[in-house]
Amino acid sequence: MGEYEHVLLKRDGDTVTITMNRAARRNSLSEEHLGELLAAFREAGATDATGIVLAGAGPVFSAGHDFADVASRDLMGVRELLRLCTDVMGTIQSVPQVVIARVHGLATAAGCQLVASCDLAVAAESAGFALPGGKGGWFCHTPAVPVARAVGRKRLMELALTGDPIDAATALEWGLVNRVVPDADLDAAVTELLGRATRGSRAAKALGKQTLYAQLDRPEQDAYDIAVEVMASASQLPGAREGMAAFLEKRKPNWPD
Repeated sequence: MGEYEHVLLKRDGDTVTITMNRAARRNSLSEEHLGELLAAFREAGATDATGIVLAGAGPVFSAGHDFADVASRDLMGVRELLRLCTDVMGTIQSVPQVVIARVHGLATAAGCQLVASCDLAVAAESAGFALPGGKGGWFCHTPAVPVARAVGRKRLMELALTGDPIDAATALEWGLVNRVVPDADLDAAVTELLGRATRGSRAAKALGKQTLYAQLDRPEQDAYDIAVEVMASASQLPGAREGMAAFLEKRKPNWPD
C-alpha cells in the first residue's frame, strides 16, 4: 500500500487499517494530513478489502482542525480547507467497504466529525467527544453536520453550545458510537464488530451502504422511492440469487464476490 507522511496504511487479510500518525500534533487535521487521509481512503476503497478501520496513534484520536494551518489562511483558503475536510467525510461514506472508527482518548471538533462520519464506531472507556468551538471563537459548524444526524437535535445543541466533552458512556447512550469497551479490549471489539458487519456478499453490501446513505434524512416516501428501486434491482445480482438459493436449498452460500 502507498507510503504517506502523516498516515499509516496497513492491510491484514480483508481489513485495511488507516492510522492517523501525527501524534505530536494530537492528530490535528492540517491540509497535508487531510489530503493524505483522502488519498488513503480512496486507495483502500479501490481494493477488494471488505473493511476499513480508522485509528489514531498517540494519546488521542484526533483534536480536529490544526489551528496553525487555519490561522494562516484567508477566507478562500479556509473554505478550501473545509471543502477538503468535507470530501474526506463523504469519501468515508462512499467507499464500498464498511468503515469503523477505533476511538481512544479525545475526539474533538473535526475529530468528532470523523467518528460520526464512519459507518460504525467502537470507543475505549478512556474516550471523550466534544464540539469545543461553542466555548471559543470559532464555532463547530461543519463538525456538527454528521454529529447532528447521529445524536439528534437537543443533544447536538448541548454539545455545540456548551463545547464541553462527553464521556464514552454518554456517547454510547446518545448514539454517537456503537460500543464502549475497556481500553485493553478495544482492538478485539473492533475486530469482532467489523467481522460481523462484513459477512455476506461484498457487492450487495456495498450497494446497501450506498443506498442507506442516499435515503437517510429524506422524507419517508422519498426514501421508499429510492429503496424500492434499488432493492428490486439488487434482487437480480449474483449475490442475491446465491443467497436465496442457498437458503431454499438449506446450504451454506458460496458468494460469487
